Amino acid sequence: MAKPNKKQPTETVGIYCAKCKSKLFKYRKGGKGALVKCFKQRIVEDYTEIACFCPNCGIEFARDTLIRAAPAYKIIGGKVTVK
Repeated sequence: MAKPNKKQPTETVGIYCAKCKSKLFKYRKGGKGALVKCFKQRIVEDYTEIACFCPNCGIEFARDTLIRAAPAYKIIGGKVTVK
């Protein structure tokens, strides 16, 4: 399987909890599609205390996994919003 691109996207987006609107990540997202996964190497700023859990309301918004041999968070559908 192919690895993620070495050259990271330059545009950053904010990832927020869908329930309480708390900021979770500042992330370098490539493309125009929906947010399905977050590669850990592309996270610019992490505002969570416990990985994959919202710091404000405590819901689990992602699962820790390996995607294409790279550590990533697999986003649970409808738990986050991207701005």
